[in-house]
Amino acid sequence: MTPTGGPRILGVDIFSAATFFMAMATAALFVALWAATTVRDPMAKRVKALNDRREQLKAGIAASTGKRRAKLGQSTEAADLLRNFLSSLSVLQDTQVKQTQIRLAQAGIRSKDWALAVIFARMVLPIVFGGTMVVGIYLLGWFGDWSPFKRSGLAALSLIGSYKLPDILLKNKIDKRSAAIRKGLPDALDLLVICAEAGLTVDASFHRVARELGRAYPELGDEFGLTAIELGFLTDRRTAFENLAQRVDLDSVRGVVTTMIQTEKYGTPLASALRVLSAEFRHERMMRAEEKAARLPAIMTVPLIFFILPVLFVVILGPAACSISDNLLKG
Repeated sequence: MTPTGGPRILGVDIFSAATFFMAMATAALFVALWAATTVRDPMAKRVKALNDRREQLKAGIAASTGKRRAKLGQSTEAADLLRNFLSSLSVLQDTQVKQTQIRLAQAGIRSKDWALAVIFARMVLPIVFGGTMVVGIYLLGWFGDWSPFKRSGLAALSLIGSYKLPDILLKNKIDKRSAAIRKGLPDALDLLVICAEAGLTVDASFHRVARELGRAYPELGDEFGLTAIELGFLTDRRTAFENLAQRVDLDSVRGVVTTMIQTEKYGTPLASALRVLSAEFRHERMMRAEEKAARLPAIMTVPLIFFILPVLFVVILGPAACSISDNLLKG
């Protein structure tokens, strides 16, 4: 049982604070154990997605568009309902759908039907969340102690934020995926150089790199594997490279694609061009690492002030404060 009237620091009971922090540490330990024991292999899902893409390309060559849709079930019932609903409201534009599909592909989401869900979320979320906030503020009297300017700002922020929320989440996913691909691109180019010098074709080189780097860089292995499949099935190899540049929102990947297209068109040596690109990308990665290292002291200032220094004060001054408190109570 925690004793009453125990020593206090800044008005906080030391035993209660220690119990709270021990509970937090125990909860963090259980979360870490759960995360470590429930790790799933990401390659199984990616291999399934690549196999689906291979079947789509086979069906596109062997069957008509209507038969392919019936065979592969690309348009589900829910997607048809969303499309009909959005079309009835005249908010569904072909350019908007295409742009959203490109951004979904950059985020690693292959299903094109999710574009309809994103457009639907842009329309519904402001009505649900923003409308609820407006009704609560102006009709139900929420935040009545706030000034009219603050209440109007909160209502406007809820409307704009709920509209931009799908785009913010999608952009965050694209940035994380692009950063992971950028990190492994120099290693992939080195392997492409080795495969090209060993006499492998471009298709076999991409497939080999995807297999070797699949576990270290799963996002990059996914894109290279899909490119290898498209190179084997599409009639125009240039289209496969352009699809790679469209799926990955990186200037470095566009440079690689341009190099691959030029070597295919003019017959220039592929290994030498890729070796130069690999050296440039490694130098760029080193420059980014040095930039992050230079920013580290300024970034560490805030955690040092708010998290490290208070702990040091408690450890150093805590025993002295307890001794002084006990002596004053005895006196």
